[in-house]
Amino acid sequence: MHELSSTTDPVSQILVALLLAMMFGVLAIEKAHRVLVVLGAVAVLWGITYLTPYHLLPLEGAARAIDLNVLLLLASMMALVGVLKATGVFAWAVERLIERFDGRPTSAVAALWWFTAVASAFMDNVTTVIFVVPIALATAPRIGAPQALVLIPLVMAANIGGTATLIGDPPNIMIGSGAGLTFMDFIETLALPTIVMMCGLHWWGARRLRRAMGVAGSGAAPASPTMEHAEITDRGLLQWMGAISAFVLIGFFTHGATGMPTAVPALIGATAALLVQDIRYLRAHRPSAEERQHGILRVLEREVEWPTLTFFALLFILVGAAVQTGLTASLAEGLMRAIALGREAMGLGEVGTLIFAALLVLWVAALLSSLMDNIPFVAVSIPIIGALIVALPGDSAVLWWALALGACLGGNGTPIGASANVTTLGLAERVGVRISFGEFTAVGARVTIFTLVVSTAFLIGYVLLGPLRVALATAAVALVAGTALFLSSRSPTALRSDV
Repeated sequence: MHELSSTTDPVSQILVALLLAMMFGVLAIEKAHRVLVVLGAVAVLWGITYLTPYHLLPLEGAARAIDLNVLLLLASMMALVGVLKATGVFAWAVERLIERFDGRPTSAVAALWWFTAVASAFMDNVTTVIFVVPIALATAPRIGAPQALVLIPLVMAANIGGTATLIGDPPNIMIGSGAGLTFMDFIETLALPTIVMMCGLHWWGARRLRRAMGVAGSGAAPASPTMEHAEITDRGLLQWMGAISAFVLIGFFTHGATGMPTAVPALIGATAALLVQDIRYLRAHRPSAEERQHGILRVLEREVEWPTLTFFALLFILVGAAVQTGLTASLAEGLMRAIALGREAMGLGEVGTLIFAALLVLWVAALLSSLMDNIPFVAVSIPIIGALIVALPGDSAVLWWALALGACLGGNGTPIGASANVTTLGLAERVGVRISFGEFTAVGARVTIFTLVVSTAFLIGYVLLGPLRVALATAAVALVAGTALFLSSRSPTALRSDV
């Protein structure tokens, strides 16, 4: 049978855009589960594809649109965390965190945010939240903190931290490859502005958390009897998991050299973890025929978040339709026309044109990344940015940094703007903590605007002052912001509101 090809006419692109817009509208009003909403959108997509002349995305194209690397990475890391839970390490980590910041609950939560940001810079931010979210979910009730006010800034921190390095977020990997930028190029250019962003997130998130805990009338909840003296329950398994996790992280760090997609070491690690857990259990027990659920079945059924994985797969199909019909290409090409029109309309010189182009790339990339997966948009944008760099005067490499900042930071705008967002909300929902689309977006939109304002100032400085001088200026701002945070956390007012 002849395989259909996606039609790329304007009507097909408009149909896909309307489908995406309607999907976001229904997700926002939250009248149905997000998986059902996306499933319905995909059903309509295929109805149009096979029953009308407009072939938006055939089934064969949908199979290619699904990012198996992302799905296997998520499933494997969820399985790894499931085995880690059996060791008692998460409860133990919560106890150590509370002991370290005794009497300062917001400082304990802020430490989790900073840890998430730093970890996300050196490994995939989805992997980071899979490890950190269970600790955050256990910590919040222990200190009497609203879980939404802990989790939302945490996932924002993951996306901000992932912006700082080549390997922190998939779009950066693609941009680095397309532009010939190295790991150190990213750190030298983007690490300092992300520190400034994290200082702002820390200040605002801690302020909201203190206010909410003050209203609740308690700074620290009574210790749970089940976690009063949390200890490691299986040290042998934890040692094995330490070695397996180290192998997985080495695989993440070296994937550029080995060519292995990140899902491969994650899948190998998850398989090894399940095998070790099973072998250790069989050595210590005589399981009945019905008791085999202790291992792989328990992890697969209880720890792997299948609704989240299903949501991702269906979302990939919709974004694939946007790519195959040429919608994303049309949006990116419109960017080139807008830069040319802006230059002519405002009579901009070389420097003005470069600043205008960088800011347009930044804000458009952020807007689109908050509404759809940023990976296909970045893939289409890379050759267009490459053409712009050749055509524009001056240090036009600033456009690569504008694309990276916009694509990564725009993901904070909505719950489906970044993979880490969807993963965090899915993990929270599994334990009964529900964060609505509107609740997340109300915070995410403000954080996104703040980070984009910081990015705007940084990009303008990059063009006007040059990379070295803007780095020094950003370092000074980061130092002042960090000092102010430290002093405010030690002030009597802050300490009184922290207990």
